[in-house]
Amino acid sequence: MIKKFLNKVFKKRAHAIDAINQAENSLPSMAKVIPAKKHKIDPSLISDAAHKTCAGLHKAGFDVYIVGGAVRDLLLNSKPKDFDIATNAEPEEVNKIFRRSRIIGRRFRLVHVMWGRETIEVSTFRGHHDTVNPKAGDAKTNESGRILRDNIFGSIEDDAARRDFTANALYYNAQTQDVLDFHNGVADVKSHVLRMIGDPVTRYKEDPVRMLRAVRLSAKLGLKIDKATEQPISKLADLLHDVPPSRLFDEMLKLFLSGHAIESINVLRAQKLHHGLLPLLDVVLEQPMGEKFVMLALKNTDDRIMQGKSSNPSFLFATLLWHEVLKEWEVQKKNAPMIPALYNAMDEVIQIQAKKLAIHNRFVATMKEIWAMQPRFEQRAGKRPFALLANPRYRAAYDFMLLRCESGEIPMEIGEWWTKFSDAKSEERTAMLMPETAPKRKRKRMPKKKPVATDNGSA
Repeated sequence: MIKKFLNKVFKKRAHAIDAINQAENSLPSMAKVIPAKKHKIDPSLISDAAHKTCAGLHKAGFDVYIVGGAVRDLLLNSKPKDFDIATNAEPEEVNKIFRRSRIIGRRFRLVHVMWGRETIEVSTFRGHHDTVNPKAGDAKTNESGRILRDNIFGSIEDDAARRDFTANALYYNAQTQDVLDFHNGVADVKSHVLRMIGDPVTRYKEDPVRMLRAVRLSAKLGLKIDKATEQPISKLADLLHDVPPSRLFDEMLKLFLSGHAIESINVLRAQKLHHGLLPLLDVVLEQPMGEKFVMLALKNTDDRIMQGKSSNPSFLFATLLWHEVLKEWEVQKKNAPMIPALYNAMDEVIQIQAKKLAIHNRFVATMKEIWAMQPRFEQRAGKRPFALLANPRYRAAYDFMLLRCESGEIPMEIGEWWTKFSDAKSEERTAMLMPETAPKRKRKRMPKKKPVATDNGSA
């Protein structure tokens, strides 16, 4: 038993020493090695969690790099929002190194390494599908070329070629502080150009979400999309219909919460990618009132993000779909009372939306609450305003109502009244209440019960 344990320990140590020697003596031949003096990345912008993850993998004898958008942001002297790491260690090996880690994903297996509140995503270098070794992993594509499963592992050169844009094919070695550049990504970042690696048509067919990613990065970072990269987008927009709704939702959420939602909408429209993602959003944006409402909501979201505040996805999607609800509400009111008609309209809009963009149920519930509270802001008599003020969703619904006022959908006076009412003291609130206009309902009196006759006679 002891002999078996010692053999296992020394075997691992030998593997680690060989891997370290191999990494030190050979660098990827295709890469430009850019030293710290030239790229001037500030290591203090890298999180402790990312440093510790790199150190753990390096100590175990594996190659390890910070990759993708994090390196791009570091080159622009901006602190990355999160850090992705690429390594030649396979998911099971990474999982064994870090106690607080777990393997996730089916399409492409990754490892999430947890350090307190921060999670570092670790991926294994990906290989090419056309040179697949069946024993190394598994891969699958559909008829249009979209990758359904991508668990093929390869070299760092393979991995760099598999990445989408040159600006994302950059590898930062936290130990040496060098940047490995395989596709002139550093030059493109400095020139503010977004360029696809390989043939754009093929790459978009592999993963149509790359078209949305191009829009997001272009809007967020102010990058100009390269002509060859941009040209096929509008022609291939229909490929997005083949993407699972949950993936589309996640990508759209990143796009709208980037702090540059207005620019993103404009680029989406310019590339003809907005059709179908948010049903009839293009129709809403062609209506003066609808466009004003949506743009006010997006500006509100952008301002909050840029100020470092959080933004609720429920509120954002409630604003984007509100005019669809209004339109359907008018239809439903022909066959049902006002409030039941509103609930029917909400259900109809969400069902249509779910076919293209699967909004998570936890967000849908809050969206419906915000929508359902809107008619109640017009009820300013009796006890109803006090009950609305006590609702847990009041603040979100109130902010939503103010956007309706600003866009001209309802009178500004309603928003001003509720602002004053919420800030007022108890006595002042009572004095502000509007007189009852609706006729009082007469209570139905229960008929008096007839007294039960009792026999008081003696036997």
